[in-house]
Amino acid sequence: MKGSLFTSRPSSPLPSSHHQRFVSPYSTPPRAGHTFSETLMDENIDYAEAVIRKWNLDNHKHEKFSPLFVDDRKEAKMFLEAVTGLRSAMHYYVKLSSNSQKIIRAQNLMQIAMKRLEKEFYVILSANRKNLDSESVSSRSSTVSARSSISESYEDEISEEEEQSTTPSRTSPRAESSISESDKALDVAMADLKSIADCMIASGYGKECVNIYKLIRKSIIDETLYYLGVEKLNHSQMQKMDWNVLEPKIKSWIHAVTIAVKTLFHGERILCDIVFSSSEKIAESSFTEISRDAALTLFSFAENFGKSKKILSPEKLFRALDMYEAICDLWPEIESVFSHESLSAVRAEAMAALVKLGEAVRIMLAQFEAAIQKDSSKTPSGGGVHPLTRYVMNFLVFLGDYSGAISDILADSPVTAHTPLPESYFSSPTSGGGEDPSAAAITARLAWLILVLLCKLDGKAVLYNDVALSYLFLANNLNYVVSKVRNSNLGLLMGLEWIWNNRSKVNRYLANYERMGWSKVITSLPEDPTADIPPEEVKECFRRFNLGFEETYKKQISWVIPDPKLRDEVKISLAKKIVPGYRAFYLKHRENYIGVESIVRYAPEDLNNYLSDLFFAAGGGSRTSSYESYAESTVTSRGR
Repeated sequence: MKGSLFTSRPSSPLPSSHHQRFVSPYSTPPRAGHTFSETLMDENIDYAEAVIRKWNLDNHKHEKFSPLFVDDRKEAKMFLEAVTGLRSAMHYYVKLSSNSQKIIRAQNLMQIAMKRLEKEFYVILSANRKNLDSESVSSRSSTVSARSSISESYEDEISEEEEQSTTPSRTSPRAESSISESDKALDVAMADLKSIADCMIASGYGKECVNIYKLIRKSIIDETLYYLGVEKLNHSQMQKMDWNVLEPKIKSWIHAVTIAVKTLFHGERILCDIVFSSSEKIAESSFTEISRDAALTLFSFAENFGKSKKILSPEKLFRALDMYEAICDLWPEIESVFSHESLSAVRAEAMAALVKLGEAVRIMLAQFEAAIQKDSSKTPSGGGVHPLTRYVMNFLVFLGDYSGAISDILADSPVTAHTPLPESYFSSPTSGGGEDPSAAAITARLAWLILVLLCKLDGKAVLYNDVALSYLFLANNLNYVVSKVRNSNLGLLMGLEWIWNNRSKVNRYLANYERMGWSKVITSLPEDPTADIPPEEVKECFRRFNLGFEETYKKQISWVIPDPKLRDEVKISLAKKIVPGYRAFYLKHRENYIGVESIVRYAPEDLNNYLSDLFFAAGGGSRTSSYESYAESTVTSRGR
């Protein structure tokens, strides 16, 4: 006999009304001296024998299996009641320590009954793989509500059959409900599994029931993860893979982990809790057995990527952050679904994945910084935006979209601890970080990386032979940096003060460019252009202006300002500094030199036209700009 049988919670005997309506062909007349209880227990055994032997699998070896819980649900209910009564009788006689023959008879019947229930349990699990999919279970039930309602569902099914057998014309309440056929099948399957599991566990056959459950449900978890694309790869295997092979696997994992935790494992946890609701310990061990290995494989994939330091490089940073964010977002569900102490290894594996991914992110950020410092690419002709600037800022813009994950990862490694710069450089009162230390960490790191870039650009600017072009190059690149910050999530992180400060620096660079690049033109005219001066001095002023303007124009026609708004601002600023003074001088002295092209080469509007062609780096460009509007407004009526 099962040793655990006698430690199970005794069930109450069948109601006396049950025995009154059944007379077992195996029953014996009551003997003198028998107590009422003993007579009742004998009847339980007799009734159980009649029902159980009717459905004995050995009696139908050569017939097609006919599920008891499908073909005749009233018989299924009677079968479970018979086992309950049999169990009560066994407890009764064991307690009396007598009537060993009755105990043996009852035990033999119990084995036959359990063999039948094992088969029924297996058939229901196998036949309902589609109905019992994790998504349906997790969406149809919750751990609490399902436990309380599942038995009611089973009783409703039996009541329905009884009502239909007595009043065929009556429509059942469930038939009138809005529950779909698939939901109904799910409820019935869970109710049947629970009823069988309750009966087998109470009878001391919980292990056999659990073994069948594990056999079916573990294969479902493994198959689902396989179809989701989850592979078991260690870090050495990952290091040997080409990135174009590994990256699709990472994408599949990111998609799979959410489905696995929120749907697959969550649904299996609910189903386990429902089926084995009579024993929390069995429910825990069952779920542990079917899910632990698969869950460890799932999270070890992310950990092994973080451990594969040989394949880490800045371009892989965002995949590591995607994996880190996926686990962080799922952490409440991970703690809930894998809350059992027996699944602590799964929680530990998920945490280890976060730690290793965090380490990998820090390594790749350091690699990114080193790559900036080691860049040896040439400066672009014309002083435009350097490719390094575009690469770094686009990288940082994407990085800003992962501010939450980056903040968590960098919270314990503030960049200010490793630099001689004042702390005020890395934050501002208006920054998005506020007083949050974790947000301040990413603000500091981003500010530092931008500073590394700007320092590198300072070194590249000196490679230009023309100082004015160096300042234009710095203005273009810093303006690009500020624009990228302002128009992305970086703006919230860096703050308005940082944006304003660096925008002011752009203006200073442009002022230096104008001073160094156009001083020869601006200073060629008298300080007071309307003053009376000798004719020879007038001629000399025109010659100096012509020479300076032509030289500057020829030199700067190949220079570029990629930002249209900044380009217009520079043209307007140059026009304000050059055209008004020249116009005044031109109008004062032009009459004396009409027709002398070598002396007076340009009318004021000609200067506006020439200036409008600058900074396109193509010898000319579109003149539909705000600068052109300004130029038109400054041109007076012309006459020679």
